[in-house]
Amino acid sequence: MNMLNSAFLSNWQQRHNITILCTFALIICFIDRVNISVAILPMQQQFGWDDTTKGLVLASFFIGYMIMQILGGILASKFGGKVVLGSAVIFWSLFTMLTPMLAVASFPLLIIGRILLGLGEGASVPAAYSMFKHWVPRSEQARTISTFSTGAPLGTIIGLIGSGWVIHHYGWEIVFYLFGGLGFIWIIFWLKFSYSKPSENPHISEQEIALIYAEKDEIKQHQVIPWKQFFTKPPVWALFYAAFTTQWTLYLFIAWLPSYFSDVHGFSITQAGFSSAAPWLTMIVMISVAGYTTDKLIARGKSVCFVRKLVQSIGLIGSALCLLLALYITEPVMAIVCTCGALGLLSFCYSGYTVNPMDIAPKHSEVLFGIVNTAGTLPGILSVALTGWLVDVTNSYNSAFILAATFSLSGALIFTLFGTTKKIID
Repeated sequence: MNMLNSAFLSNWQQRHNITILCTFALIICFIDRVNISVAILPMQQQFGWDDTTKGLVLASFFIGYMIMQILGGILASKFGGKVVLGSAVIFWSLFTMLTPMLAVASFPLLIIGRILLGLGEGASVPAAYSMFKHWVPRSEQARTISTFSTGAPLGTIIGLIGSGWVIHHYGWEIVFYLFGGLGFIWIIFWLKFSYSKPSENPHISEQEIALIYAEKDEIKQHQVIPWKQFFTKPPVWALFYAAFTTQWTLYLFIAWLPSYFSDVHGFSITQAGFSSAAPWLTMIVMISVAGYTTDKLIARGKSVCFVRKLVQSIGLIGSALCLLLALYITEPVMAIVCTCGALGLLSFCYSGYTVNPMDIAPKHSEVLFGIVNTAGTLPGILSVALTGWLVDVTNSYNSAFILAATFSLSGALIFTLFGTTKKIID
């Protein structure tokens, strides 16, 4: 056992600290994002909301989240990922804890609080990309982004299961106080173990620095951002649309999966929380599989462009087929299987479009990803709110699933035709 521990520690590098800390930040981010997806069931009963109103509450978060995407990338580029990510976690954790008080005070204050919570969370991914831009060797990009991306489904699982259990035993308000406190614990480790760039870390070895910069020059913190190139290149627009279509299905599941299991299959709040966690557990496994497979295919000589388009297509087409199959499902167990398939296959997109900003704009990846994630956040408003309206009007989730599948199929086509992995932005 001592030999195993010694071998593990000897292989552990300073860049791994960054990956793990960023991943834990994303876990907390998604816990605080999805807890309301379960808590809103008793909140809806207490405050007398219809599904359209419930959709507005769920969608309001994404207004702030979208606003901060580009701005978060700019701030991270200027001040460094350490400062921006640390500040973001504290900000959104505070508004998570304030949610019950705002909800009781008034509906407008709840909406404002959700927007501000989204504003804090919106800086998290661009700030993490700023860290990865400096810390991750090109040969480890896909697996690093995949590891980081597992924070989303893992946080969702913890949020869904934990929220269902806490609400059942202690009430919906406690969920926000309990999970909101996690960010204040995380910041202690972030301040102690993170550095914006390898050159700032006094504990890093020369060998690790050599590995990190073997395939790239050290990137200066303050660079002129090529805004015109971001919006005039067809492959960038293909990337925007890939993000939009991928996230449409993701946000549909984040916001509405517990309600779907409750409304359509008659699950209790606790059952809905546990059942909704299963697809996200599948996603955790498949994100890792996709990341490992992607790096292996590239290492064996497959074209980077071919591999990026392959995994993006597997994710979008596969999830679309599962959503269409769900239209004919009446058994609760098969509904869980279909949703597991949809999110499990969608996981492949996180080795596709999410890595692509590092391919085409390595010096400006955090800013470009902020723009990409702005496009990817639009469904957080449109998909979440529109689903509530569709459910009210049709008394069914079928139209919402068909719409998501249509977007996914078109996204696979556009990214395959126009996407690239060449460095087109300097």
